[in-house]
Amino acid sequence: MKFYLIRVFKYLRFRKYSKFDRVVPIGELITDRWEKAKFLRFGAGSSIYDTSFVIGEVSVGLNTWIGPFTILDGSGGLTIGNNCSISAGVQIYSHDSVNWATSGGIEAYKYAPTTIGNNCYIGPNSIISKGVSLGNGCIVGANSFVNNSFEENSKIAGNPAKFLSNS
Repeated sequence: MKFYLIRVFKYLRFRKYSKFDRVVPIGELITDRWEKAKFLRFGAGSSIYDTSFVIGEVSVGLNTWIGPFTILDGSGGLTIGNNCSISAGVQIYSHDSVNWATSGGIEAYKYAPTTIGNNCYIGPNSIISKGVSLGNGCIVGANSFVNNSFEENSKIAGNPAKFLSNS
C-alpha cells in the first residue's frame, strides 16, 4: 500500500510540475480548488486552496481567487466580493480574543463583521482585523496590518496600514 501511494504521489507531482512548472503540497495534488469553493458555496468561478482555513460564515462572490495558506475567519461574519485576489498567507478576521486572554478567560471574545468589496487585491501575508470594511477596488500592499476601514479605490499599506492614494 505504501509503495502504491508513493508512486501515485510522484506521478501527480511530476504531472503538476510538467504542466505548470510548480511543486505544491500533497493536499494540492489531490484536491480541486474550484470544487472546494463550490462545496463552501462560494460564487461561480471562485477557487480556494486546500491549505486555506475557513471558519464560520464566509461568503465569497464570483471569480475570486483565494491563495494558499490563508485564514478566512467568518465567526463574526466575513464577506468577500467578486473578482478579488486574496494572496498567499493573508489572514482575515471577524473576531479577536484580546479581552478574553487578558481577563484570564472571564470576558468574552469580540465579534464584528468584516467586508472586502468587489475587485480588491490583498497583498501577500497581510492581516485584516475584525470589523474592517474595504470598499470596491481597494489595493492592500504586502505585509500590511489593516485595522481600519478604507473607502473604495484606496491604495493602502503598512503596519498599521495607511492610505497612500486612490487607485
